[in-house]
Amino acid sequence: MKIIDGRAMAEKIKDKIAAEIAGLKGQRPNLAIVLAGEREDSRLYVSLKEEEAVRVGIDTHSYKCEADTPEEEIIKTIKFLNDDEAIDAILVQLPLPDNFNTDKIISAISPQKDVDGFHPENLKKFMSTCDHRHVMPPVVEVVLEILKNINFVSPDKKAVIIANSEIFGKTLAKALECRGQIVKILKKDDGNLKKLCVESDLIISAVGEPRLIKGGMIKKDAVIIDIGISKMDGRICGDVDFESAKEKDCQLTPVPGGVGPMTIAMAFKNTLELFKKRKKINGN
Repeated sequence: MKIIDGRAMAEKIKDKIAAEIAGLKGQRPNLAIVLAGEREDSRLYVSLKEEEAVRVGIDTHSYKCEADTPEEEIIKTIKFLNDDEAIDAILVQLPLPDNFNTDKIISAISPQKDVDGFHPENLKKFMSTCDHRHVMPPVVEVVLEILKNINFVSPDKKAVIIANSEIFGKTLAKALECRGQIVKILKKDDGNLKKLCVESDLIISAVGEPRLIKGGMIKKDAVIIDIGISKMDGRICGDVDFESAKEKDCQLTPVPGGVGPMTIAMAFKNTLELFKKRKKINGN
């Protein structure tokens, strides 16, 4: 097995962002982060984003709400941020507590400040074209960046996406199909899961199910991008059963240290792009 080093890739992306911001003559992008609830992993991710943002030159503004905060209060906060000229980009930390309507809250974000690219207007644009030069959902861009870095030749390769989120699955499938791949989207309990994984050149799993993908499901020379994250026996792990997969001749993103650091870097890249577009810098 060959490990794909997401941390190293993320550092290169952040170095490029930092260099560009340093050349903005004192101007700094401003990112608002909305966090609702007490999930330990969400609070950790927000803290990491705040720390890393300082390093690249992005100012963050956190808005933290309790899980029992009325939904309309969160939407009111987002609308305030939409109108705030000092804020260039807005990120709502997902997942939200179950008592919130995620679609309604995401839809409240201005499409012009939507870091994650999940606003219905932005998703519609993304799905209507293969011209994805500007802001796209960070995790989708992470997958494309990984494939580019490892020189994965896409045309006519078979890919399987295992995902809980229909929006994520369809968005990623669109990006891969635009690059010539043959894509199938599955749920974790699909009866054909093992068969389709074995036939696939690329496996992307994002379900948070430890040891879902075992070594016997991985074909020779396959690439596995593990987006899932969960805890097992007190340790953070992904969807891939690392012990059985490590004997296979394949490439794998580890958890932690794979997709996670790159997703943060791509959120910063989107923040910078939205800032430049608002300020009409470099033709944006």
